Amino acid sequence: MNTLSEKLREKKLKVTPQRLAIYSYLAENRAHPTVETIYNDIKADFPSMSIATVYKTVAALRDAGLVREFNINEDSNRYDAHTEEHAHIICTKCHRIEDYYGDLCMGEDIRRMELASGFRIESRDMSFYGLCEKCRNK
Repeated sequence: MNTLSEKLREKKLKVTPQRLAIYSYLAENRAHPTVETIYNDIKADFPSMSIATVYKTVAALRDAGLVREFNINEDSNRYDAHTEEHAHIICTKCHRIEDYYGDLCMGEDIRRMELASGFRIESRDMSFYGLCEKCRNK
């Protein structure tokens, strides 16, 4: 498997300590953090790093296809370095996000959408909303 540095180089991104730290943080974090969360969690290791650096870095990682960006009706986008196809299950109360890797087969539906729209579907992003067990039990 490629190291994080190699993945950045393959995408023609400059390898910097801050960029590696942000990408590593996202790769190891399943909580789908916001830019603010990323910044707050790693700023102790990079005291001169600004939040603007984190915004620019996640945008570059997103544009390179190394992270997914999505919004769950909050004020901030969330980020996920796990780019293999999967769905997100989102709690409408606490906004916790879980990954779901089960069967998401929609082949025939996608073909119908392509025919009806004229688009060639290249990827999909599926989110499901509900109450997590913890919020249901409150």
